[in-house]
Amino acid sequence: MTAMLFSMPGNERLARAMADQAGWPLGELDIRRFPDEESYVRLRSPVTGCAAGIVCTLARPDAQILSLLFAARLLRESGARSVQLIAPYLAYMRQDRRFHDGEALTSRQFAQLLSSEFDGLITVDPHLHRYQDLAQIYSIETASLTASPLLAEWVQRHIDNPLIIGPDSESEQWAGAIAAHVGAPHAVFTKSRRGDRDVLVAASDLAAWHGRTPILVDDVISSGHTLANAARAIIVQGFPAPICLAVHGLFAAGAEALLAHAGCRAVTTDSIPHVSNAVDLGPLLGATLVAQLTVLDAQRLRKTPK
Repeated sequence: MTAMLFSMPGNERLARAMADQAGWPLGELDIRRFPDEESYVRLRSPVTGCAAGIVCTLARPDAQILSLLFAARLLRESGARSVQLIAPYLAYMRQDRRFHDGEALTSRQFAQLLSSEFDGLITVDPHLHRYQDLAQIYSIETASLTASPLLAEWVQRHIDNPLIIGPDSESEQWAGAIAAHVGAPHAVFTKSRRGDRDVLVAASDLAAWHGRTPILVDDVISSGHTLANAARAIIVQGFPAPICLAVHGLFAAGAEALLAHAGCRAVTTDSIPHVSNAVDLGPLLGATLVAQLTVLDAQRLRKTPK
């Protein structure tokens, strides 16, 4: 299997962990910006006949997307037989309907952009709310993984007598899966959103579980307001400040200070580099990369004229 893995800037550590798992060598891309902020992309590794993979988490995507698309096209033009994107965090999934007249349906537009340059996509816990599957908007081979088992393993190793809590109904899938894995009780709060940073959390009665360590579980820490409000509701009921456990740590401006003020410690996967990273996705992503390449190669062979 001739294959090579590449890293966009900032993704080097995860790319190395994936390469070790998949048994792929790391190739070299030179990516920088000209003084006028245009992207410069140069391939320094031969890829003729290779299956190529690019590791690029898509947090804060607007600053990365052009150089990523340029790199994918360059790999294909240089002879790569397929080009896969490994994006542990997949952006532009929340605008999955037109909430107001005249809005851009950016989830579909972004999917079309990526599908035009890549043969496959691997991601972790994308925001699938109104879409049941990535295949509804992506026209390429996709693998949507979940980090719940890895988060549950972290809880098992580090927390005695946990109480798993989801701050809203959308978090139920992660909270329920982790609680079932570790054999712990769980509760789910309700949330009403009045704006991007204005949320109201209504807590369940947790009195039956006093003495347990509360762990707030969500897919994304973004503004931090949902988790901070949920944390205060937990503390009011006589519990210590909860651990905030999440798949993706976006941490918008002020989020870390908001959670710290509530007394919370954040724990995340390494889908987005951050000091809170404590759960390694490299082995999971590397194994899936090999499996997806097998699928892509089989599809290519079926299409090849005999």
